[in-house]
Parts: sequence; C-alpha cells; structure tokens
Amino acid sequence: MFYRAVRPLLFALDPETAHDLSLASFDTLHRLGLARFAGCSAPPLPVRAMGLEFPNPVGLAAGLDKNGEHIDALASLGFGYLEIGCVTPRPQPGNPRPRLFRLPEAEAIINRMGFNNAGADRVVENIRRSRYRGILGINIGKNFDTPIERAAEDYVACLRKVYPVASFVTANISSPNTKDLRSLQGGGELDALLEAIMRERDALARTHGRSVPLAVKIAPDLDDAAIEALAGRLLAHRVDAVIATNTTVSRQGVEHLPHGREQGGLSGAPLKSRSTAVIAALQRVLKGRLPIVGVGGIASIADAREKLDAGATLVQLYTALLYRGPEVVGRIVRGLAAQAKR
Repeated sequence: MFYRAVRPLLFALDPETAHDLSLASFDTLHRLGLARFAGCSAPPLPVRAMGLEFPNPVGLAAGLDKNGEHIDALASLGFGYLEIGCVTPRPQPGNPRPRLFRLPEAEAIINRMGFNNAGADRVVENIRRSRYRGILGINIGKNFDTPIERAAEDYVACLRKVYPVASFVTANISSPNTKDLRSLQGGGELDALLEAIMRERDALARTHGRSVPLAVKIAPDLDDAAIEALAGRLLAHRVDAVIATNTTVSRQGVEHLPHGREQGGLSGAPLKSRSTAVIAALQRVLKGRLPIVGVGGIASIADAREKLDAGATLVQLYTALLYRGPEVVGRIVRGLAAQAKR
C-alpha cells in the first residue's frame, strides 16, 4: 500500500537516483522502527542448502545493495537470506551514467552498471557494522582493468577479504557488463578459475575453522550443451551451488520498447522463461547433486513455484521490488508456506 503511493514519484526520477533515494528512505524507516509498514511479514519456511539452514527460500539477489550499506533495512522485508555485491578487490566507479533503464511496459530493467562498488575492504567494514545475523551471501568479481588471464587473482583476493563475514560466497562469472567476463564460463578458463578459488577456499577453511560454501552465478544465454559442460565442471570442482541466472543480453520481446535496445543486462519478467529453462537443463544434469538458486523474473508466488518445480532449492528476486514493492517478499513466502501446508 505504502509503495503504491510513492511509486509514481520515484518513477518520475532518474532510475539510479530513485534507487539510491529508495534505499536511503528505507534505512530511515528502519531506524525509526517503521519499516514494517513498507513491507509484509514472512512466516518460517525452513530450507537446508549448501550446509546452511535458511529461514525461508526467498532471497535478495545481488546488485541491489552493492556495498552492504542497507543490510539491516533489507533484512526486515522478510527475506530468508541476502546476497550483496558484486564486490571487487579494489574500488571502482563502474560505467558512465546513465547506466540503468526502466522498461515499465515489460516490468524489466536494463543495467550496465559495471560492478560499481566501494571495494572489498569497505564492504567488509559495512557488514561488520550491521546488526544482521542471518544468512549473507557476498557476490565477488574481478576489477574491470584486470586482464582476463589474471581474473583468478582478483577472485582469490576478494575471497580472502570477505571470507570471515560471509555465509556463502558467489563467484560472478556471468555479468555482461565487464569485458570478456563471460568467457570464464567455459573450457580451460573455468577449470583454472574454479581450481584456484576452491584451493583458496579450502585453505581459508583450515585457517578459520569453518568452510564457507562457494556458489557460481551463470548466464541465461548458454545453450544446452554449454550448460551440460558447465554443470559437469561445477561437480568436478566440488562447488557448493549454482545460481541461475544473471541478466540476459537478449532483447527478445522488448526491442520495440523505449530503452529496449540499450546495452547491458536485461532483468525482470522477460527473463523468467529463459532462466527457468536453464534451471531445468541444470537439473537434468545435476539430478539434485548440487543445489540450484533460481533467479530471473520472479514477481509472484506462481513465478517462485515455477522455479522450484523446475529444480531450484532457493530463489532470489530484485527487479520485482521496483515494480511490485517491498511487500512482494512476504507475499511470496506466505504463498509458498500455504502451498507447503496443503
């Protein structure tokens, strides 16, 4: 109700300005103890995955809170877990503005943010200042100016920094907004990257006395043969989960809309069917041996159910918050809980 009243005002602003204002406003509501009026409560619906106990299967996708500056406020929306980032070893400004575009007719967003973030050290400081003690994933990537042949060095450096404060870590190898990043999804590049990351994870587990799960986030623009090959490599390297999917470079169904041909990754409703197809393709290969986190176009109970039925254990959303408001989280969790009781 609250969000429906303010949405026209936010949509009158530049999308990135509206994004920053929304998060700042919600932080204020949270500090005043009023955040519950902007969202909806979510009942317990526990799920076990990656060796972790999730209060419910609905999480926040990476990208909304890149620097972990709004963790406490976002946690009050009813999410079962949060994922922040993408975080790089060094701070970077990202791509020039404008770099975020709404497609309201399609309930979609195109972004070419370019991993803009304050760097791993600052993000870790922000996490330590938060009061949130739930499950927190940290999405990591490489700096834009690191050559692709040295990408593993950036992922390992980031992993070392965020490891002590993460519940799980996601290696983002699928953003379309960092040059050549998606080349890490196949062949020898993927093997070399996963070998380096998992070797470092195991060393850190010995040092810290706990093993932090490692997930890999993949693109929706892979064919079935590439998905099958990638799934096999994830199993071979003992990765703990796969997140499907990131944004798409396809413009099918939105090319005629204002901003529909902007460069960047497309998220929201147009991505829903493709991300579900990728989940189903993964499940045919993985057969439950690796948990799948379903992302892409989830804005309703039916959307979340579709991902779970296709093979996902957990789901995440982001774009739906923009179009449906923060109450969408509790609505989906309550709906899934009601289905579970039946």
